[in-house]
Amino acid sequence: MDLITLLPFIVLIGAMFLMTRSAKKKQAAAAQMRNDMQPGTGVRTIGGMYATVKEVHDDTVLLEVAPGVHAVYAKNAIGAVLDDAEYNRIVHGDDQELDADGTVVPDDASSLTGDADPEVAKIDLGKDDAADDAETEDATAKDVKDAKGEGKTDGDADSK
Repeated sequence: MDLITLLPFIVLIGAMFLMTRSAKKKQAAAAQMRNDMQPGTGVRTIGGMYATVKEVHDDTVLLEVAPGVHAVYAKNAIGAVLDDAEYNRIVHGDDQELDADGTVVPDDASSLTGDADPEVAKIDLGKDDAADDAETEDATAKDVKDAKGEGKTDGDADSK
């Protein structure tokens, strides 16, 4: 066989080897993370539930999902082990970065324009007044004709 003929197969086998190698690394890292869990750490399950680890066994973990509420989960059901700051931010709403900085974000974009007068900051996105007046006159004239029955052609009915 020629080397050119074998080259696509060699590249394909090499790509498969690299993909399985990276997948094995991810699985090993996840297993190591689950084995390093300690009681008292916050975790997120693969279902998205946040809980605190109470006990770690060989294949299972006892989690406290609420004060006094315990549940037994398989170790494989733990999606992530969270550090204390992240767990407290998510579960308890503690946001220490915003409290320390003191930066206040406005509710609207009026502070971004730089104009102190709100009338100056307004932008007219509508049509000009002359066009608005012409449209309202046309619509009013049409309504009057329809009310009188004028402007109707054969086949138009007045019934509702």
